[in-house]
Amino acid sequence: MALEDTVQSAFEWLAHAPGARSDPEGTARAVEAALAAAPHDLDVRLAAYRFHFYTHRFAQALPHAEAILGMAARRLNVAADWTAVSPGDADFREAETAQGLYLQALIALAYCHMRLGRLDLGNLYLTKAVELDPSDRFGASRLRTAARAPATEDEDEA
Repeated sequence: MALEDTVQSAFEWLAHAPGARSDPEGTARAVEAALAAAPHDLDVRLAAYRFHFYTHRFAQALPHAEAILGMAARRLNVAADWTAVSPGDADFREAETAQGLYLQALIALAYCHMRLGRLDLGNLYLTKAVELDPSDRFGASRLRTAARAPATEDEDEA
């Protein structure tokens, strides 16, 4: 099967998926089928990440966010290891797709790790996003500040 056919097959699985809220298990099967058909397609990975994220399956969202970060790194021709990327490696201030995707993937990884209780790792991702995006276009600095804020009395009682 040609690459174009496998990607089309993946999109058909996603297009015919039941709603994530009305049938999360049916949607999960469709997402898995789309991934099997086109695991290296960015749109399929984005769909998989979003499905798992919005259904609060943060551990399952992580590998998709990691794959998206890797795809964006290749597009930007920066190090595969996100910890080795520096602001001068690409113009992260540009509103181009690859730069934004890279920053959003870092923030997605941070958020998922934090929701899983891995605050230190989440903060590492956020610190890198802030370093690369000092204008805070994607809110990494605000998220880092919110993550460091002490819990209020109402939150402690919950």
